[in-house]
Amino acid sequence: MIVSNARTPESIRFQIRKNEITTHTAELAPGYVQANVVILPKNAAFDFLLFCQRNPKPCPVLEVLDEGSPLTKYTADKADLRYDVPKYRIYQYGELQEETSDLEKYWRNDFVTFLLGCSFTFDSALIAAGIEIRNITEGKNVPMFVTNIPTSPAGIFAGPTVVSMRPIPKDKIVRAVQVTSRFPGVHGSPIQIGDSKKIGIRDVFNPDFGDPTDILDDEVPVFWACGVTPQAVAMEAKLPFMITHSPGHMFLTDLKDEDLAII
Repeated sequence: MIVSNARTPESIRFQIRKNEITTHTAELAPGYVQANVVILPKNAAFDFLLFCQRNPKPCPVLEVLDEGSPLTKYTADKADLRYDVPKYRIYQYGELQEETSDLEKYWRNDFVTFLLGCSFTFDSALIAAGIEIRNITEGKNVPMFVTNIPTSPAGIFAGPTVVSMRPIPKDKIVRAVQVTSRFPGVHGSPIQIGDSKKIGIRDVFNPDFGDPTDILDDEVPVFWACGVTPQAVAMEAKLPFMITHSPGHMFLTDLKDEDLAII
């Protein structure tokens, strides 16, 4: 069920907690920062933080929660990461075990939660610049692809970069690059424009995550680093236990998009 009268991130999070919103979040709370979620045991947290520092494009850190605490301090006022994401994924030894709407039965006192920047944040800026976001127009989740671009390893973490794709009219590509470059905290500028095969994507209409979208004759597929990268890395690391958001089902923060923009 989707309730469309929510306006603020706090009210949307309240509906998510009540399971009144269970869908992807691309169209929710425009103008506010959305975040990817990674939750893992403390004994893997330092390696993961180092991995994020070495890979700021796909893994820009917005907040790290205290050990054992599900409550945010900086990105939102005491939001609860056990309940405030529409859908989570549970991984064991690199294998997806389950998707769930809350983490109550899974939560542990040794968990450390990472909130990472998401490209949904700059979608509003692209729309304001007159650039259509096709997946939003079509009411779909953004298409995401595992590439052949390696990340810089850190400790137990290594693996491929994941990208999100938006079709951009040829005459607006420069503008799209300019707009998104202002948001380095949420992936920033594209990492590939056109020619998806160069980054290992065989079929741009068959994403690994999310939904396929139309690409018109005057458009070019443009790819941005994506915060689903930690999920691909988790599968490579084969951690005994790890939790992420389900692709496209983000955590809505109280931060404004412009809070992360540079001049």
